[in-house]
Amino acid sequence: MSKASKKRNKILGYKQLRTSNDISDIETFFIDARGEIDKKIKTMVNDAEILKILERGKRLRSLLAYLSFKACTTGKETSRQYQRALEGSVSIELAHGASLVHDDIIDKDVVRRGKPAFHVKEGISKALLVGHKMLANGFDIALSHGKEVAKLYVDSWDEVVSGEIYEVDFNKKNNVENADISKKEKFFQDYDNIINLKTAGLFSSACRVGALEANMSGDILNVFSDYGREIGLAYQLADDFVDLVHGEIIDSVVVPLLGRLENKPIVGVLKKREIRKMFLRNEEKIKQYYLGEIKRHVERAEELSGSDLIPSSNYKDLMFKAPKYIINKMLDELNISV
Repeated sequence: MSKASKKRNKILGYKQLRTSNDISDIETFFIDARGEIDKKIKTMVNDAEILKILERGKRLRSLLAYLSFKACTTGKETSRQYQRALEGSVSIELAHGASLVHDDIIDKDVVRRGKPAFHVKEGISKALLVGHKMLANGFDIALSHGKEVAKLYVDSWDEVVSGEIYEVDFNKKNNVENADISKKEKFFQDYDNIINLKTAGLFSSACRVGALEANMSGDILNVFSDYGREIGLAYQLADDFVDLVHGEIIDSVVVPLLGRLENKPIVGVLKKREIRKMFLRNEEKIKQYYLGEIKRHVERAEELSGSDLIPSSNYKDLMFKAPKYIINKMLDELNISV
């Protein structure tokens, strides 16, 4: 983000959202929307430790829920609908924040958003309990919004946990002799399942709940679900790609992918140095694979944003712009765009 954009972020952070006619710029829309969501978090969350965990988050999932809500109402929602939509965004942030606390424990990550991870500061036992408390608080909000929203919350968390379990099992397989792990079909099936469940599911639910808060029903809900899922898939692929380029080798992803690219199974445990050599030999192929898959999901999300079921408005136009904007912000540090 440019210095001018950062300065504008600070200036606009908590201002009233612009009217529909003034929101053609997706970045400005997200800056304003984030200010609204952050204000709601501070009014609804009283636990200082949970607020600390939620600090400095990107708010992508809640921003997409907000955008989906606005696209459905075309900006003509009642004040009560608007406040309930913001409450839904808080619920999303609580669930996502809890998943990050637990992720850091599972992955043994010691840094989160440039600071020591919560479990490093407070211990694993407390981190697990605070994560559970965040989930309970989020569910309490969802339950107050009706059975359908509450069911979506529970189903979403089930997807996230299933993805985590799938990844744990996948990593375990990758660290023992298993010639099948490098087969093309096996790798892509496992990799797609992990990111679809662990990451894309919550993006999908966020967009769906935004539509539900606008009292939508029927096929349009599936359009928003699919839209969010495509963005989530592109997001996780971009996130993994940036890590790979920066030399943060993800064994569970790179090792089987390298085996597929070199047309030979990877048997046993490779040393980091060996993995790095194989990665450098196949760097261009890996780049082409990731960018191709990322672009495919972004284009699919753009296509879904044009559905005739979504009413025409500036917010619908922003839905088209959002996928590419989100992904290109991630790839910007690599001087790459899709």
